[in-house]
Amino acid sequence: MPTLAAVDIGSNSVRLKIARLQGRRLKEVHEDREVTRLGEGVFSGGLLSPEAMSETVRVLRRFHRATQEWGTDSVRVVATAALRDARNSRAFLEWVRSTTGWNVEIISGLEEARLIHLGIISNGRLDADPVLLVDLGGGSCELTLSRKGQIRETVSLPLGAVRLTSEFLRHDPPRKGELERLRGFVAREMGRIQDRIKSARVRAVIATSGTAAALAGVSTHLARFRKQRPGAKVTKDMMRRIVKQITSLSLEQRRKVPGIGPRRAEIINAGAVVYGELLERCHLAGFRYSPLGLRDGILAQMAAESDRGTRPGRAIESERWESIKRAVEHYRVELHHALQVRDAALLLFSGLKSVHQLPPEYREWLSAAAMLYEVGDYVNRNGRHRHTYYIISNSEILGYTPQQRRIIAAIARYLGKSRPTPGDGPMDALPPEEREHVLKASVLLRLARAVNLGRSDSVARISVSARSGRVALKLIPRRKASVDLELWAIEKDRAYFREVFGRTLSAAAA
Repeated sequence: MPTLAAVDIGSNSVRLKIARLQGRRLKEVHEDREVTRLGEGVFSGGLLSPEAMSETVRVLRRFHRATQEWGTDSVRVVATAALRDARNSRAFLEWVRSTTGWNVEIISGLEEARLIHLGIISNGRLDADPVLLVDLGGGSCELTLSRKGQIRETVSLPLGAVRLTSEFLRHDPPRKGELERLRGFVAREMGRIQDRIKSARVRAVIATSGTAAALAGVSTHLARFRKQRPGAKVTKDMMRRIVKQITSLSLEQRRKVPGIGPRRAEIINAGAVVYGELLERCHLAGFRYSPLGLRDGILAQMAAESDRGTRPGRAIESERWESIKRAVEHYRVELHHALQVRDAALLLFSGLKSVHQLPPEYREWLSAAAMLYEVGDYVNRNGRHRHTYYIISNSEILGYTPQQRRIIAAIARYLGKSRPTPGDGPMDALPPEEREHVLKASVLLRLARAVNLGRSDSVARISVSARSGRVALKLIPRRKASVDLELWAIEKDRAYFREVFGRTLSAAAA
């Protein structure tokens, strides 16, 4: 019964959730949250302020103590928009690491949206279809179109409440001109996706995070004040009234509005404008608030990686596969050939388990590397293996952590004449314990490519055997086909195979 912890370092607040995996379900045992405004200085001057960093580290120390008290088996710490944008983020990361021992992972806006989506679908079915998920945080706003529980499209916009307040709203209450400029900026950013949202014919909008919670609270208060029955949804008409009312109030007056809270009152105007514009411009009837969010997605991912039979595990596999297929299409990789190499790589992985002794998760990393090893050709055939490494390790291939992408990229990197050596960049970027694993997986991928070198479907099947210090491959050709080219390619890797695995490799046509 592993205990897992997720820490979300946001631009406005820092959140912790600890849960136990019981059977195939997560049960929350502890939650904590505090507003630290980490992103405030970033959005005005590009730097994390010493005060905000100190305050955030103080809270993280408390979270660290909680994870120890609850005996957590694994902790994942992620950071979002503020750390993505800050020029001095490295100093903060080192401060956190030296204080807590945690390595903070800065995730992209698209990965943030994917994890939020995962957190929601992992905790119950979506009632309508298609659905728009909205997460408006301190630094960014993630919009995700979901159909049948799968992401169809996602975009991250720089429309966070802290960011917009810092850049546009300098007076209290905000002046008319400030609000007009803010609306103009929001309209410009919404223009990137509003037509696609309208054409998707969204049947429900689910909003997460603190701003949505506050607006839902205000909506409930106004409905009761008007002696109306509060609804589960914040309607478009209600949002018009909320925006008009709260933007006319001073900070002290906003703090007294039920549902907003003292710290949220400082940034609620910007968040309300974004939600109002979203509903108007995308022709949406309203939104429903959900308390689930990024930390729930992180926990679902952690649970899935310990048990792929869980519902989130199946969702992650689907997201990864769809993302890989999009990358294959974008970088003009020949899909049929990529699938053949993948099938051969997985056959070798299974048939040579006693030889390579790789962790089970390397089956998936090898599969992804086999699908993507030719993406570097899109840039230039010269140096294509270097280009492949850069593209895989830096692209938005959803469902993989940055370290997992670096592992996949390194497996795909060494298919030419170069070999991994001490001090080599792709290998140095990996933890020491992963380097030998990557080396072995890379050799399996080399063989998988070799048996498909001719791209002519010459090989119908592959037989693999490993005994008495020898590994034998038998290539069964298709009728009237020659496998001479493939045997030649395998022969070229015999010495390298022996160097890595300490076994003699032989290959023949059956």
